[in-house]
Amino acid sequence: MPAPAANAVAGLGLGVGDWGTARTPVGAFRLVPVRLDRDLPLVGRWMNDPAVAAFWELAGPRRVTARHLRGQLAGDGRSVPCLGVLEGRPMSYWEIYRADLDPLAGHYPARPYDTGIHLLIGRPADRGRGLGSLLLRAVADLVLAGLPACVRVVAEPDLRNVPSVAAFLSAGFRFCAELDLPAKRAALMVRDRSPRDRL
Repeated sequence: MPAPAANAVAGLGLGVGDWGTARTPVGAFRLVPVRLDRDLPLVGRWMNDPAVAAFWELAGPRRVTARHLRGQLAGDGRSVPCLGVLEGRPMSYWEIYRADLDPLAGHYPARPYDTGIHLLIGRPADRGRGLGSLLLRAVADLVLAGLPACVRVVAEPDLRNVPSVAAFLSAGFRFCAELDLPAKRAALMVRDRSPRDRL
C-alpha cells in the first residue's frame, strides 16, 4: 500500500512517489516522500545545522520539525515533504508544492499548475560542490516529466542566500523578480518547460 503522503499528493495531480529515478552526473537520484516515524531524526538534525537554520527557521527541539512535517503530511497534498536520496543515501530535504494553490500565488502572476520547490542540502560536506545545481536541474526535470499540466517550476529563495540563488541560476532557472513575502525578501526563480517538450 502506498504511503499516505503519496496518496494525498495524487489527489492534486502530484505523484512524487511515482516519479522514478533521475540519472545525474553524480549518480542516481530520487525523491522519497517523508515518513515521520522514519525520517524525523534526520530532518530534525539537518534543521539544527546553523547554515540551514538561518533560512529555514526550524531549529530547536525535534517537536519543532515534527510540527512542520505533520502540517504538510496532514494536509491535502498541495505540499509534499521529501528526502532526496542520492545513490541510496538520504542527503537532502525537499518540499514539492503547488505554487498556484499556495499563498505565494498572491505575490506573483501565478499560472495554473505552477509547481514550487524548496530544498536544503543536509550534510555540510555535500555543500559548496555544485550538487545543489545538479539536483535542482534533476528535480525540475522530474517535476516537468511527472506533471504534464505544469509548464513551469518556481522557487523563492531568500535573497540573502546567495549560494542558493546561484544554484538555481546554474540549474537553468531565471531570475524574474524580487518578492516581499511575509517572512523574507525573496528571489522569484522560474524554470520554464522547453518549447520542444510541449510538442
